[in-house]
Amino acid sequence: MTVEESLKWFEGLQPSTIRLGLDRVREALQLIKNPQTHYPAVHVAGTNGKGSTCAFAAACLRAQGYRVGLYTSPHLHRVNERIQINGEPIRDGALAEGVERLRAAIPPSLDLTYFEFGTVLALQHFAEERVDVAVLETGMGGRLDATTAARAEVTAITPVSFDHQEYLGFTLPAIAFEKAGIIRPNVPVVVGRQEPEAFEVIEKAAQNAGARIFRLGRDFDFEPEAGAKYTYRGMRTRVTGLYPGLRGPHQVQNAAVALACLELLEDRGLEISRENARAGLAGTEWPGRLEEFPGSPRVVLDGAHNPQGADTLVKALDAVYPGRPVHLVFGVLADKDWRPMLKTLLPKCAAVYLTPVRSPRTLEPSAYVDEVRRLLPFAPVQVAASAPEALAAARKGAPDDAVVVGCGSLFLVGQLRASLLPELTRSASPLTCSS
Repeated sequence: MTVEESLKWFEGLQPSTIRLGLDRVREALQLIKNPQTHYPAVHVAGTNGKGSTCAFAAACLRAQGYRVGLYTSPHLHRVNERIQINGEPIRDGALAEGVERLRAAIPPSLDLTYFEFGTVLALQHFAEERVDVAVLETGMGGRLDATTAARAEVTAITPVSFDHQEYLGFTLPAIAFEKAGIIRPNVPVVVGRQEPEAFEVIEKAAQNAGARIFRLGRDFDFEPEAGAKYTYRGMRTRVTGLYPGLRGPHQVQNAAVALACLELLEDRGLEISRENARAGLAGTEWPGRLEEFPGSPRVVLDGAHNPQGADTLVKALDAVYPGRPVHLVFGVLADKDWRPMLKTLLPKCAAVYLTPVRSPRTLEPSAYVDEVRRLLPFAPVQVAASAPEALAAARKGAPDDAVVVGCGSLFLVGQLRASLLPELTRSASPLTCSS
């Protein structure tokens, strides 16, 4: 096949298909001689913040000079973004070559999903490229997620909240149980801030596995310094003068969890100096989450797509853009818990622009526009036919001192970002931040 044909075949595996379970992935990895055993990994699960935590960890490891594989999902523009080495997405040619080798080695009867095939491809690519360490973000859950087939030397669980309930359960303890499924016997686990009922489940899972548990606020923390900087107080290490490159108060705990993971990696022979920890945190970028684009009014894109994410976004807007009116561009998938998201976001808004998301799972604005108008009776609410049209209307209608915020789905953020990228060739680079 040509490169284009191989990539088209891969995309044709239906990105929305979800079949949880590890048997298919493990069998596929055995068929290609278990590439995931060739390097250690940091494995991160959670509902919100796991992508940022992975980005912080990978940036610090890279600053130390290690060759670092990073696997995340979903992507904003191209599937290549999911598989990176030292910050560079996999090239089309290497991706297509990997697809064809896996197709030759793995029988069609295994029927891998899009995410499973991509995970196996990433784990093989990292082995072939001889990475020193890989940083892996779970796709969904943890216990039955394809990434759990990797060889983790440290695991981490960022805040657990409600998302994907139809797959993970409808209570916080049930969801926490699935996230805690990444915990391995005798492998340390780092835990971010959790609701008590979620932490109780995670702690029990760690005890059952004989895994040491390190909790934010108890065993390690970020403490504020003068000048908007922080001190990391770790289990053995203290690092001063830290400034996370990703904005928003929520990023402080993500950075702390990342540094705790790296501190524990030192026991596995992967040391990081204080200077490189500082440089890595400060230089971390993660597009599409509280990402600011220049111009008047400012445009900010954030991947908030569940109730906790919406709450985090509102707090970040209060901290970063205090007192500035918000003009919201919103689109959401039908399987998301959109009502509490809107109840959190709308009180911040001076105007709202609703749009469908380019996905088979989109929720058409006509299904909820009346509820938005009821919740926001004295502000303009418009419905657009597409994300770029909604963004154009918001930018036209917002005053210069406003902030145009796009959120509700990472698919939406990708579409909005694609419409903004051409402008960046004529202006400064974006300021990036991740949630």
